[in-house]
Amino acid sequence: MSVTARRLPLLMAGAVSLVAGIVAGEGRLGWPVGGADLALAHGPLMICGFFGTVIGLERAVALAKLWGYGSPLFTALGGILLIAGMPQAGATLLLAGSLIFVAMSLVVIARQREVFTTVLGLGGLSWAAGNLAWVASGEAAASVTMWSAFLVLTIAGERLELSRFLPPWRWRTPTLFPPLLLLLAGMAMASWTLFGLGLALLTLWSLMNDVVKRTIRQPGLTRYVAVCLLSGYAWALLAGLLMTRLGAGETGVMYDAALHCLFVGFVFAMVYGHAPVILPAVLRVAVPYKPVFYLPLAVLHASLLLRVAGDLLDIHAIRQWGGMGNAAAIALFIVTMLATVLGARKR
Repeated sequence: MSVTARRLPLLMAGAVSLVAGIVAGEGRLGWPVGGADLALAHGPLMICGFFGTVIGLERAVALAKLWGYGSPLFTALGGILLIAGMPQAGATLLLAGSLIFVAMSLVVIARQREVFTTVLGLGGLSWAAGNLAWVASGEAAASVTMWSAFLVLTIAGERLELSRFLPPWRWRTPTLFPPLLLLLAGMAMASWTLFGLGLALLTLWSLMNDVVKRTIRQPGLTRYVAVCLLSGYAWALLAGLLMTRLGAGETGVMYDAALHCLFVGFVFAMVYGHAPVILPAVLRVAVPYKPVFYLPLAVLHASLLLRVAGDLLDIHAIRQWGGMGNAAAIALFIVTMLATVLGARKR
């Protein structure tokens, strides 16, 4: 059996959570798409079932240890159980997958004692802590800051690794610690104000210390990745600023705007940018750059602008259409990647 044949089922199982999570999200917005029973599972499906599986698979491939594949396997199955209407069993499997993910992170830190591996490890711990809180309380809402930290720190750690290619600067690492501490304090205290401040400062730090400042000048795929990252950072900064306005336990339109700026604007922009690089490494398929890659990115940002405007103006119809546009942008991206891969295989 080829490497692709072994890994593709895990990726496809994660994609099931993605589709179900999107359907649940559209249902929450009032679109008649069915899946009303999934409404409360929207966040867990997207963050744990999809992102957790994809990131866990990427980490298992890099670690090259068979036991590491338990992480994406358990999270993929956990997402399917959520879809099947078994939230407690699903949450338990997602917790198990995240604990294996933490174990992988510890192995990576032991192999390579660097700041970026520690940041990646903190991201994994945040995810596991969020899943543990979810299993213990039965309420996913209590875990949102921890799940947010998981994705933010994972992306920050991966970009921090590449900052080693920049000219040395003695203050690069010391200036990273204050934003990280604020972010972690906000997570631990469930304070969106602290979390948002930490996120905004971490985003500014990333803009100053990311290689995209140089790669944006290069053509082709390199520039495309840089555009994805820079636009994602803009959304992360806005998310952080909006979060500083949130009160404890607030779940209104400002909360919706802040979270979707983070998860759709920032995280999915990073997915768009890294997919042409990660897919060849994970599935061993060619993903040659095409200018059409910019189309899903443009739709993503335009629809998110619409959604956030609907939130801030408190106009539900605008928010609805923005959310539908977000779903269309993700579908368009998947179709674009599939067409590119299949087209490359025919050559």
